[in-house]
Amino acid sequence: MKLLNYGPKGQEKSGILDADEQMRSLDDVCDVISSSFLAKGGLLSLKNIDISALPLIDKAERIGAPLLNPGKIIAVGLNYDKHIKETGSKQRDEPVLFTKAVSSLNGPFDDIERPKNASQVDWEIELVVIIGKEAKYITENQVEEHIAGFCTGIDVSERHFQKHRSGQWLKGKSADTFAPIGPYFVTLDEFKQYQSCNVRLDVNGERKQSSNTSTMIHSVKKLVSYINEFMSLQPGDLIFTGTPEGVGLGMKPAQFLNAGDQIIAEVEGLGAQEHKVVNCSI
Repeated sequence: MKLLNYGPKGQEKSGILDADEQMRSLDDVCDVISSSFLAKGGLLSLKNIDISALPLIDKAERIGAPLLNPGKIIAVGLNYDKHIKETGSKQRDEPVLFTKAVSSLNGPFDDIERPKNASQVDWEIELVVIIGKEAKYITENQVEEHIAGFCTGIDVSERHFQKHRSGQWLKGKSADTFAPIGPYFVTLDEFKQYQSCNVRLDVNGERKQSSNTSTMIHSVKKLVSYINEFMSLQPGDLIFTGTPEGVGLGMKPAQFLNAGDQIIAEVEGLGAQEHKVVNCSI
């Protein structure tokens, strides 16, 4: 299934794509697609529905994040070798983990805001894992039993906040709009190719990132099991799995996002996002 949420921010309703990639409403069938929807076994309740009989969603509707109210957003740093080299970092023995504030969640076509006093806003295309079942100390072989699906994500980062504001990466990763996901939440049964899919990101029509998840240092299964050593995982938790080379920080000279810039980002099979960069209005 390819699930989505649609409607004004804070008033979203649930939806699904049919066989012809048309958006159909699930509003009369289930609640919004969220962490609580997954915790209540919502995916099972959709298995036998007649998607073609559902009402069509107006194409003018806003498409929101396909998973709302995540319990936590865990992200992985330095998980592609060429990205490590371009940023002048060193490969670590174990995965690098950090968090993004849940309030940074953003829709796949919403504006990305440059926060107040920002000077180095950067892009990072990523494959995002959506947890579907509580996990505690699971092995790599058990990981797929706990994954609900995947979506495209961008780990938007303010590099000066991240590297020069006396703290962990959280400061540069958590501004409002800094975790856009979607447009679709694709369930695991329809997306088994998660470890061999192309990822790409363009800024103002110029390709900046182009890679494949097969080049990850630590695989999806390794990451989920590893994270689970340090914390339990709950339905609706999101895991950003790291970005490949091509970020603005790694360019010579470095390039960063300014108001008016246009971003298109896609993980093959999960749909593309499109964003305009704006300055924070406050």
